[in-house]
Amino acid sequence: MTDQVWPWAAGVATGMGSLPGTDIAEAQRVVLGELPALPHLPELPARGPGADLIGRTGGLLVELPVEVYTGRWRVANRPGRDLRRARDLMERDLDQLAEQAEQYAGPFKIQAAGPLTLAASIELPIGGRLLRDPGAVRDLAGSLAEGLRGHVEAVTRRLPRASVLLQLDEPSLPEVLAGRIPTESGLGTHRPVGAGEARSLLSTVVEATGVPTVVHCCAPEVPLELLRCTGAVGVALDLSLITELDPLGEALDAGFGLLAGTAPTTASAGRAPTSAEVADQVRTLWDRLGFPRRRLAEQVVITPACGLAGATSEYARAVLAACRDAGRRLSEE
Repeated sequence: MTDQVWPWAAGVATGMGSLPGTDIAEAQRVVLGELPALPHLPELPARGPGADLIGRTGGLLVELPVEVYTGRWRVANRPGRDLRRARDLMERDLDQLAEQAEQYAGPFKIQAAGPLTLAASIELPIGGRLLRDPGAVRDLAGSLAEGLRGHVEAVTRRLPRASVLLQLDEPSLPEVLAGRIPTESGLGTHRPVGAGEARSLLSTVVEATGVPTVVHCCAPEVPLELLRCTGAVGVALDLSLITELDPLGEALDAGFGLLAGTAPTTASAGRAPTSAEVADQVRTLWDRLGFPRRRLAEQVVITPACGLAGATSEYARAVLAACRDAGRRLSEE
């Protein structure tokens, strides 16, 4: 392992982004209260179009307006109501953040969809996903890179004492690489994107923002070797989906950080996991990988398995608290 300095303190926890409800002020209070060492900008998709992952990120794109058409986001001819709504929601969220956390000093995480997931989700004006047009995908990555650079600056203006950590959400990445994204008719699939092209698209975004970036993929078959070559400092995974330890071990040994998704996103067992249960899950994985315990709390951030938008407010708060206390447990060992 390397002696890398991580963009977070030892023994911290954070959330993946989404929370239940529609009250951004309350969501901010929950995050700042339960995750004091690595809070994040909450996402509340229950507010509707423009608050969802794709619409929220679409609102950040530069010179590439988007709109909702038949329930899907697509490239628009000109900025319209849907784009204004997405941008207004983000502006309100940032204003609320400044009101509650202007004096916050420490790492602060923001989230946005990555270029491959966007390309697999946004449609061209003529129909079909952006993914079908390699040139359009490159333009999308450039627009996203510029938009995220501006977004980082907007967050920094409101939290001048904080250091921004960016999370790129790429849930569709394995499907894009494998050519498993269905066409509009459902009778075929879009072209597979090669590893080199995917790496270049992600690198474009990572390098442009100028802040440490982690890539989040809560799906099986996460391409860890590819992600290591993008300039990202780490990866966020759902630990329950890991089937092969060697790729993860190689990434960690090479100095990659890990946001370890542990706690379930809904109360399948009827209750939230305890901090001891969460800590034990991470500790067990670390021991199986054969790494010294002294590095665990430094290299690993504890998180829920994925977003918590589908949970109850009570469960979401309990899960964030369990992750926070699990991180503290691990840092004391």
